[in-house]
Amino acid sequence: MEQVTIYGRSGCGFCTRAVELCEVKNIPCRYVDIVAEGISKADLGEKAGKTVTTVPQVFVGEQHIGGFDEFSHYMKQQKS
Repeated sequence: MEQVTIYGRSGCGFCTRAVELCEVKNIPCRYVDIVAEGISKADLGEKAGKTVTTVPQVFVGEQHIGGFDEFSHYMKQQKS
């Protein structure tokens, strides 16, 4: 699997769950705190190619997967 990048913020339960999902599946991920890095949701929207209003926003390689629910579904579709 390509690099998983999770954009989130401190105190976000779904962000934490996305990281934990990678850990359980033994998939390395890069977590980016959007507040610490000065990244806005508008910036994420440009990267995703659509408006985003929530975090986490998850990318596999350059492919935008979506939020936690979409990422969880995506992971279920992957071979273990």
